[in-house]
Amino acid sequence: MTRRFNVVGAVIVSDERVLAAMRGPSGSLPNMWEFPGGKIEEGESPQEALAREIGEELLVDIRVGDEILTTTHNYEFGVVTLTTYYCELRCGTPQPTEHAALRWLTPDELASVEWAPADVPAVERVRSDLRTNRSGFLRQ
Repeated sequence: MTRRFNVVGAVIVSDERVLAAMRGPSGSLPNMWEFPGGKIEEGESPQEALAREIGEELLVDIRVGDEILTTTHNYEFGVVTLTTYYCELRCGTPQPTEHAALRWLTPDELASVEWAPADVPAVERVRSDLRTNRSGFLRQ
């Protein structure tokens, strides 16, 4: 039976740059870049899961905004369904507690790193969104 994972990713935007997180050298998808986030636990909404995961992984508080898109990708280890959301920092400075590195990237720089396959459609959407509408994508 194929393992299935429902996960959420935070597209944290600050000063027209987007936070990217590099996975560690061990484990699945080593050294690939992703939007930080994680699994949705039983009884959590995707937004609640994302706020919790970002608090645990980056030691910051975020506000979750609009959904960007949902993609499904088949990996060797299972099927990942990833839903990404625009987010903004409420307080704190992101710390890489579970990632090998963090980088703030401009829309043009997003293509300069190797993204995990499930994140690629969101990367393309974010690049387009930020080029055409640099603000107003977060719920007020």
